[in-house]
Amino acid sequence: MEVPLLVSDFINRAVKLYGPSEAVADGDERWTYAEFGARANQLGHGLAALGVGKGDRVGILSPNSHHFLEAFYGVASIGAVIVPMNYRLIADDFDYIINHVGAKVMLVDSDYTAVIDDLRPKLPTVEHFVVARFADAPLTDGWRDWEDLIAGRPATAPPDPGLEENDLYSINYTSGTTARPKGVMLTHRNIYLNAYNFLVHSRISNEDVEMWTLPMFHANGWGGPFALTAVGARHVVLRKVDPQAIYRLLQDEDITFACMAPAVLAAILDYPDRGQYNVTTKPRFVVAGAPPPLRFIERLETELGWEFVQGYGLTETSPLLTLAEVKPYIGVDDDGARRIKVRAGHDIIGVQVRVVDADGNDVPADDEAIGEVIARSNVVFKGYWEQPEETAKVIVDGWFHTGDLATVDGHGYINLVDRAKDMIITGGENVSSIEVEDVLYGHPAVLEAAVIGVPSERWGETPLAVVVLREGAAATAEEIIAHCRDNMAHFKAPSRVEFVAALPRTATGKLKKFELRETHWQETGASGRRIN
Repeated sequence: MEVPLLVSDFINRAVKLYGPSEAVADGDERWTYAEFGARANQLGHGLAALGVGKGDRVGILSPNSHHFLEAFYGVASIGAVIVPMNYRLIADDFDYIINHVGAKVMLVDSDYTAVIDDLRPKLPTVEHFVVARFADAPLTDGWRDWEDLIAGRPATAPPDPGLEENDLYSINYTSGTTARPKGVMLTHRNIYLNAYNFLVHSRISNEDVEMWTLPMFHANGWGGPFALTAVGARHVVLRKVDPQAIYRLLQDEDITFACMAPAVLAAILDYPDRGQYNVTTKPRFVVAGAPPPLRFIERLETELGWEFVQGYGLTETSPLLTLAEVKPYIGVDDDGARRIKVRAGHDIIGVQVRVVDADGNDVPADDEAIGEVIARSNVVFKGYWEQPEETAKVIVDGWFHTGDLATVDGHGYINLVDRAKDMIITGGENVSSIEVEDVLYGHPAVLEAAVIGVPSERWGETPLAVVVLREGAAATAEEIIAHCRDNMAHFKAPSRVEFVAALPRTATGKLKKFELRETHWQETGASGRRIN
């Protein structure tokens, strides 16, 4: 008899084997695995009482919290599909995503209820609004309190919804090269096998304590909610990235593991008061989202004695495809090992990664020939929600085409060299250059605009706007940036503006962004695009 691979296996195992052990620490609040599992089940029963069933979509808009962790399991317990949303987006983005996915219920942190209230008349599919109140926030009209929803509900699992492993677990909206995000459909099988890889390659065990610096909405926390739970490890929630809070948790909670974007790593390294904290563990930091400078790795390992691990993948691949593990037979010194660690890495278990030319042939493994990264694996997504034509563009003959360009060396390590989709990754967030350009063109003084990513020690990379002004018009960089910040999420807005007389174009008029990047990109000792 075949037994389907379902996400509920992780929490069921943890409750059975580690029930009395602490599962979640969120500020002063603590829950054992028995309590964590019970709350997830109660959420499932509560949602079912609201009429949510198998296949219904449940949106969640929240910073990191114990509620978010509970939702990962509670929504799935009744066969519903969780839709994690990036809380850093603007109202127009939420409007599009909620309507596009047809969410039936919205689970919202109290810090974000106001923006959803403003959208209510535009959200015809949403039947119920549930608030997870933070810091004794008041309960406002039109909202049902999370705790009231689960109070008195059975702590046992809801009735079996009859899920198969290829049923949807989540729909994660990720920015593309167009102004609108696409809904990445991930199945229980996708999530399950990614979690296995997370366990193996990140060496997760029952003794680990993860500090949640990574936003939980990011590709379902890269698999952390599932891998850590499966072995009864401990989740320590960090609601907002703050260096002082990070060091306090590292010291007080004995943190051994964390995932993060380079911006968070930079904040950890540059925190001036770090010497005041006694960190007795030697935590492993998995970094992805943008290329970190080589010196970041050197500082982490030499100044703090902690371990650095680099990863690569996309939301469409659940997300992990590769990790930059140093193979023992290569025989490199510490500096050589660090140069390997800043590469995208090699295939992880159950993943086939190739770098191919325009004809689909593998490029030579000489670390010079450039091709596109393609992948085949059970972690590759089911497709884009209600966009089959977009799915067909990226899954060809069973291979997922990432749109990333890379080289590969004789040891099988891939090295990403360009972003074929012109994506900018700043602080771990995806920014579509086209979306930013559309906003720039809305400024009355802008004639032409191009947006590229340029190096940033703090953010990995940051958007630069190259602007041609209209004849006779005048504008300052500050005015251009303010215009963008007024019309889009602040993290998407350019941090710099450069004014030029003309943009470089081909004979057919196509913008040559690669020339702009070559002009502005400086050697950082790292390369490539990471998990997005």
